[in-house]
Amino acid sequence: MTFLALLAALFVVLYLGVPMFVALFLLPLGVLLWVEGGVPALGELVIGQLDGYLLVAIPLFMLMAHVMVRGRVVDDLYAAAFALLRGVRGGVGIATVAACTIFAAISGSSVATALTVGKIAIPQMLRYGMSRKGAFGVVAGGGTLGILIPPSAPMVLYAYVTETSVGALFLAGLLPGLMMACAFALYCYLTEGRAVAPADDPPPENAALALRRAGWSLSLPIFVLGGIYMGVFTATEAAGTGTLYAILIAALIYRTLGWRDLLEGVGEATRTSAMLLMIIAAAAIYGYMLTKLRVPQELTALVLEWGLSRTGFLVAMMVLLFLLGLVLESFSIILLTMPAILPVLAQLGIDKVWYGVLLTLSLEMALISPPVAMNLVVIKAITGAPLAEVNRSIIPYMLMLAAGTGLLIAFPDIALWLPRVAGYGAN
Repeated sequence: MTFLALLAALFVVLYLGVPMFVALFLLPLGVLLWVEGGVPALGELVIGQLDGYLLVAIPLFMLMAHVMVRGRVVDDLYAAAFALLRGVRGGVGIATVAACTIFAAISGSSVATALTVGKIAIPQMLRYGMSRKGAFGVVAGGGTLGILIPPSAPMVLYAYVTETSVGALFLAGLLPGLMMACAFALYCYLTEGRAVAPADDPPPENAALALRRAGWSLSLPIFVLGGIYMGVFTATEAAGTGTLYAILIAALIYRTLGWRDLLEGVGEATRTSAMLLMIIAAAAIYGYMLTKLRVPQELTALVLEWGLSRTGFLVAMMVLLFLLGLVLESFSIILLTMPAILPVLAQLGIDKVWYGVLLTLSLEMALISPPVAMNLVVIKAITGAPLAEVNRSIIPYMLMLAAGTGLLIAFPDIALWLPRVAGYGAN
C-alpha cells in the first residue's frame, strides 16, 4: 500500500537523524523526481499553505501559555483546588487533576501543564503519603488534558488543515476532556485513599480566600472561550486578546512577570512557531505528492474493497495514530495523515469534528507513550526519578484514555452534543 510505504520511507529518513521538516521536504522531492520527472512550483505551494489567518492563533496561544507559566499564576490554581479537596479521600491527587484541568484551559499545552502543575503538586502529593507511582501518573495523565480541553494548538492546526470550525472543535473537546478528568479523579479516589495530612501540617487555608486569589486566572479561559462562542471575536482574535489579558494579569495583578520574562516567553513561542511553520511548509509538498500519487483515492477504494464499517475504520485509524505517536509529535501526525484521510472521512460520512476529538485523544496517549513521551521526560526532569519508574506510572492512565476513546467511538454525541446545541452544523 502506497501510503504505508511512504510512511515507512519517512521513518527510515528520520531514523538517520534528519530533522522532521527536512525529511518532509526531501522525501516528496525525491519521489516526484522519480515518478513525475520534475517538481512543481514550490513557492506557490508553500505560500498557499502558509497564507492562512487562522495560523496566527497558534503562536499567540503558545505565548499565552508561556506568560501564564512564567507569571507563576498556576500556584494559586493549585492552592484553591487543594483547599477545597484536601479533606476528600485521595483529595491531594484529585486537586492535582483539577489544577491540570483548569491550567489546560488556560495554556492549551500538555507539556506546559505537566511541567507547571508537576513542580508544585508532586512534592505536595508525596508529602501527604501518596505513592510515587500515583503522584507521577496523575501529573503525566492530567497533563494530557492540555490538548483536549480548549484552547488547543493541535485543534487549531487540525481546523486549519481540514477547514473545520475552531469553535465547534473547542466545544467538542470540552465534554470528553471533563470526562477524562473525572475518570482520573475517580482513580485517585479509589487508589490513593491512604494519603493523609502529616502531623505537622499547617491549618487548612480558607477555601473562599484561595478561590478569590485564583479568580483572575480562572477568568482567563472564560474570557477567551466565552468571547469565541458569543461571537465577540474569532479564534485568532481570541488568541491575541487572551494573550494581552494574560500579560495584564501576570504583570499588573500578580506582579510576577517582568520585561525579561516576557521577552523570553516571546522568544520561546517564536522558536516553537517557526519550527511548526517549517513543518507546515514542507507538509504542503508532501500533500502534493500524495495527491499526484492518488493516495487518497487509493485509500478510499481500499476501504470500500475491504468493506470496512465506520467503526472498523476508526478503530484502525486510532491504532495507526497511536503507533505514529510513539515516534512523532502531534503537529507532524496531523499534517502527515489528514491529506490522505479526509476523502475517506467524507466517503464514510464521519463528522470531521468528531474525528478531530478522536485524533486528539490518540495524541494524548502518545504524549505518555515511550519512547517519545514528552510528559514523562518532564516528570523525570522535575523529580530526577528513573525513567523506567515514571513509565510504569502511566499505564492506568493510558488504559483510561483508551477506554475514553472507545466510548467516544461508540457514542459520538459525547463530543457532538455541545456543538449541535450551540448551532454548529455537521462537518
